Amino acid sequence: MRIIRWLDEHIEEALLVVFSSIMIIIIALQVFMRYVIGDSLAWSEELARFSFIWLVYIGISYGIKKQRHIKVDVMLIVFKHRGKIILNMISNLIFLGFAVVVIYYGTDIATRILELGQRSPGLGVPMGLVYMATPVGMGLTVIRLLQQLYQQGRALAGKGDFSVELEHDKALDTQEDLIEKNEEDQPKVDR
Repeated sequence: MRIIRWLDEHIEEALLVVFSSIMIIIIALQVFMRYVIGDSLAWSEELARFSFIWLVYIGISYGIKKQRHIKVDVMLIVFKHRGKIILNMISNLIFLGFAVVVIYYGTDIATRILELGQRSPGLGVPMGLVYMATPVGMGLTVIRLLQQLYQQGRALAGKGDFSVELEHDKALDTQEDLIEKNEEDQPKVDR
């Protein structure tokens, strides 16, 4: 049970750290090889690119989990708490439908490429594995959307709490935190 809880809380973060680390290390190694050694690695750019592709699709799921995707808050400003939740649920349902379609077609494309046996030129990695980033990332996204829809449904039924944060409120909170930090950092002058 602990493993499942840990995976639920940290799977995206762990994968994002792994893929980001691979990108940073490989790109730094490539720069070192080119400008210090004078020779480049044939496979490094390809590995960094594949890591970036996986990073993007896992990042979609992480954005859903943290409710940090780009959105237009104009309609949310008009509604009270329950209206915001309902509007957010509608948005999540539309995104859920989109994610399911992407999973279906993404899996189809990835399996066809795997069946064809196409491999990347530098690493020799089956290209179907690279294309699997789409259905895997969107699969995680579907899980996060279902979790949010469940929490939102409970909140509407009065059995749980779910707050829909507006982007401008988040920005104001961040700005207030920065102002407070600057005031604390300023030396006090006696007059």
